[in-house]
Amino acid sequence: MTDPTVLWTPSPERVARSNLTAFADLLARRHGLHFSDYAALHAWSVEHSADFWAAVWDFCGVVASHRGERVLVDADRMPGARWFPDARLNYAQNALRRDDDAVALVFRGENKVRRSMTWRALNAAVSHLAQALKAAGVGPGDRVAAVVANVPEAIVGLLASSSLGAIWSSCSPDFGVQGILDRFGQIAPKVLLAVDGYWYGGKAIDIVPKLAEVVQQLPSVAQVIVTPYLADAPAVDAIARATTLADAVAPFAPGPIEFAQLPFDHPLYILYSSGTTGVPKCIVHGQGGSLLQHLKEHQLQSDVRAGDRVFYFTTCGWMMWNWLVSGLASGATLLLYDGSPFHPGANALFDYAQEERMTLFGTSAKYLDALAKVKLRPRDTHDLAALRTLTSTGSPLVAEGFDYVYDAIKPDLLLASISGGTDIVSCFVLGNPWGPVWRGEIQCRGLGLDVQVFDDDGRPLIGEKGELVCTRPFPSMPVQFWNDPDGARYHAAYFERFAGVWCHGDWMELTPHGACVIYGRSDAVLNPGGVRIGTAEIYRQVERLDEVVESLVIGQDWPPQSPSDVRVVLFVRLRDGLVLDDALVKRIKETIRANTTPRHVPAKVLQVADIPRTKSGKIVELAVRNVVHGRAVKNREALANPEALELYAGLDELAG
Repeated sequence: MTDPTVLWTPSPERVARSNLTAFADLLARRHGLHFSDYAALHAWSVEHSADFWAAVWDFCGVVASHRGERVLVDADRMPGARWFPDARLNYAQNALRRDDDAVALVFRGENKVRRSMTWRALNAAVSHLAQALKAAGVGPGDRVAAVVANVPEAIVGLLASSSLGAIWSSCSPDFGVQGILDRFGQIAPKVLLAVDGYWYGGKAIDIVPKLAEVVQQLPSVAQVIVTPYLADAPAVDAIARATTLADAVAPFAPGPIEFAQLPFDHPLYILYSSGTTGVPKCIVHGQGGSLLQHLKEHQLQSDVRAGDRVFYFTTCGWMMWNWLVSGLASGATLLLYDGSPFHPGANALFDYAQEERMTLFGTSAKYLDALAKVKLRPRDTHDLAALRTLTSTGSPLVAEGFDYVYDAIKPDLLLASISGGTDIVSCFVLGNPWGPVWRGEIQCRGLGLDVQVFDDDGRPLIGEKGELVCTRPFPSMPVQFWNDPDGARYHAAYFERFAGVWCHGDWMELTPHGACVIYGRSDAVLNPGGVRIGTAEIYRQVERLDEVVESLVIGQDWPPQSPSDVRVVLFVRLRDGLVLDDALVKRIKETIRANTTPRHVPAKVLQVADIPRTKSGKIVELAVRNVVHGRAVKNREALANPEALELYAGLDELAG
């Protein structure tokens, strides 16, 4: 059940000056179209997808040596449709279309380091590194891998690689040796870029010994280029075939960048599935599709304009970093941050927002939940006048999270809860600068994406929960999976459930007024007594209680000897010093029962000291479910805190 409360509506003036209105004006001039609301525009965008994406290309000013007349070929094939098959372009050229003395990047490290880089300096740095990579033998199709913090050199690395037609792939420096090898070992990179370490929670963590071990097991790597972050002169001698960034680029003078002109589907980067149930899938995304989808999401759905100052709290191992980098192609200044968002205090990111006049603040639902738990009120302590948009992703933002944002952060704000994933390096559902924000709901389906909700028989639903699907091709579908020559793994991942339809694996509802509610991953949906329950429905109720910091819920096969059903088991992490007693268990169950149904009420409520999560902050219900059932978790390296899984093994409380 959704909440029909509108928390915010854009003013007529804000709607009038939005990019989305300017885009609609383009469609009026080009096609004689006039749209009464977003729903009408969305309907046209999926029914006339070739015209829509051609208009996005023109409106956003995509730079290309050639576009060609054909926009969409084999539109009835999914997968198999081809976008802009005659185009030749380069992602980096679009990101570096500016070359002036305005600021392109601002970096803030947890260790108080602040750096900025102009567009001119960014172009020069990309030119320098591109020449060094070319000298190392890197060319179109070669892989450049990176173990990097969210520093400017990471962006320089992506753009330099793209300029040559090489394929970029990155992970954050907190990955363990096996986690790095599970990813890069599959793609055989020619060059490895890295930082010497990183800061987190006030501690400097040296990763040089880890890099040395990784390189020993990556025979494809011809050169390692290390960027100093912890030390001015990192001890790279311990790493085979390694040099510093300064030494790598020293032989070259910056000059005009030679941007390889590449097909629309030429691989741009490789991202990875979370990998908690096996070795991560290597998901390959294309130059043109990633660029076009990000331009649309930034300019039309998030109202990003040239000169805006865009921030996302992310690491280089999460797709939101790739999404953030594309903000350069809209002429935005990117605000980068590396470290803990709570060091030295809970105001760290809001200090940054105030000082840099942040216009878009991107973060996770868990971060907002944590702020609400400590009752932080940035609107009372910070000047956030420049902030127009706040985006939240990683997990569903509960209705109370919406309340918190408008009460404690800023009342006049587009709060865009967004959802998509690594699979499409973008969003299926996200923000709408024309529309209201409904409490607890994602505003809309993305333009150009025919997102629907299907029941088990493939029938579309409105006002009921089902599978999030996309029924027509879109440009940011993966080009391929790496090492999947016949496409079998790609097809199995998305197209086995419904023939010719992308099934994303999210449990969702479309509301009658066109908004969306995500209830969790389909494979984590609970099924007690045959009733399907999204995990987010329970989290929303439990985490309203002040005593509960966070929670995790699974379905336990029951009875264990010959299971014929599942029972709901809830794990809670409480505030420091609190102990779960019968009174609190009763309150938790009563809260769930009063606000959902008796089926949602857990049979067991247990206290745990930690909740396991991926590197990008997503809790891992399936991994915990496997541990509870005595099954192996195949890739613990994908977790930020794999030791937490031990807390769930062999619990006597779950034996009866």
